[in-house]
Amino acid sequence: MYDKTILVVDDETDLLEALQSIFSRAGYQHILTATSGAAALKIWEEKQPDIIILDVMMPGMDGFEVLKEIRKTSKVPVLMLTARGEADDKFAGFENGADDYLLKPFLPKELLFRVQAILKRVYPEKDRTVYLDAATVNLEKAEVRRGDEVFPLTAKELALFEKLYQNAGRIVTTGSLCEAICGEFWQGYEKTLSTHLRHLREKIECDPSKPVSLVTVKGVGYRLNIKGAK
Repeated sequence: MYDKTILVVDDETDLLEALQSIFSRAGYQHILTATSGAAALKIWEEKQPDIIILDVMMPGMDGFEVLKEIRKTSKVPVLMLTARGEADDKFAGFENGADDYLLKPFLPKELLFRVQAILKRVYPEKDRTVYLDAATVNLEKAEVRRGDEVFPLTAKELALFEKLYQNAGRIVTTGSLCEAICGEFWQGYEKTLSTHLRHLREKIECDPSKPVSLVTVKGVGYRLNIKGAK
């Protein structure tokens, strides 16, 4: 999912930068931006993004016009953003082929959940199993299988594991992991993070005191080692 290309379109540069940061911090690696409808259509034609986040109110060509042009030849998923909450606007968006509609202002988590839901529906993943040194993790079922034992993952453990898995083989900072389970205002939750990581290690490691798959990088954060990753 996180390797999908996202095109974000908004004429407000501050909001555009904020949206780009939200997706980047969530683990998305390919984010394109456009500040006008015309620029959006050009990028869409050249780069063929997997999903488009499209503002409705833009000077010149508005979001509805952009969507109409895209729908002439493509079914790429489109999430509309607007500061106007009138029912007619929502109906216009859906009638023109929008996949979802989000009213400004919105919480970053709400945006991410909407985008994830669309991506999972449009681009279903065939295999959501992660292979570790001593265990396998089924992300769909939220469970760990180690030998003959099966351990369910809590919601926090699953969120942590998915954040680490998105960056498999790379260091994930303590702050990023805290944010994954506590939101933007995570300061002071480091001890809570340590508790969740200890419980996660108890499920995925043969010897949690000598971790092989989920290792600590002193003073920086943590790294998940998976089979086949370099």
